[in-house]
Amino acid sequence: MANESTILLVHGAWHGSWAWEPLAVILRSRGWEVRTVDLPTVHSQRKADLSLADDADAVAAAIADIDGPVTVVAHSYGGVPTTQGATDPRVQHIVYIAAFVLDEGESLLAAVGGVAPDWWHIDGPLATAGDSSQPPASLFYGDLGDAEAAEYSAMLLPQSVKAFTDPVSTVAWRDRPTTYVITEQDAIFPVFAQEALAERSGSATHRLVASHSPFLSMPGAVADIIESAARG
Repeated sequence: MANESTILLVHGAWHGSWAWEPLAVILRSRGWEVRTVDLPTVHSQRKADLSLADDADAVAAAIADIDGPVTVVAHSYGGVPTTQGATDPRVQHIVYIAAFVLDEGESLLAAVGGVAPDWWHIDGPLATAGDSSQPPASLFYGDLGDAEAAEYSAMLLPQSVKAFTDPVSTVAWRDRPTTYVITEQDAIFPVFAQEALAERSGSATHRLVASHSPFLSMPGAVADIIESAARG
């Protein structure tokens, strides 16, 4: 028998639904209905003109397309449009994985100090991640094998800068349960910052000895956490 709650997976910056596939396979094998959304500031042909609001609207539309209760799982930047877009009362739980849990009026860029990290490369309206000295493989996939890390790095896409500079206008985490997964070997998101966001949002906290993308390196452990949250 399928589980009651549908799980919606929201990817992080520069990524896509492809990043969730190992995790989605496990969750579906355990009886869960799983959906994903490709954020338009990464995947739209006109993404240079798009903003955080467009990503939040995409999350909201994906939720609206689901019958019954929803558990939303957001990674990294994906926590920002999820916070703004997952306000539907049918959202029963939000799971943030090494994610930005922002408050009203805050932007991702402000949350990282107001200056783009040196591994962001901004070219007009678009930003890319990593370079030869700080390759995406080490930034995002430090606990994967070289071949896997290279494969995933090649799938990253430029993203609209406005996704990072626009402030959040609504906050979904205030009135529903949340869980925060802290990644203890994260090369780009300091543990103390993750801990502070988890504490501010009142999230139940789990810790994984993982790099920034544990849904790729240890999908079974992540699936266990999501299942616990979805069951309430």
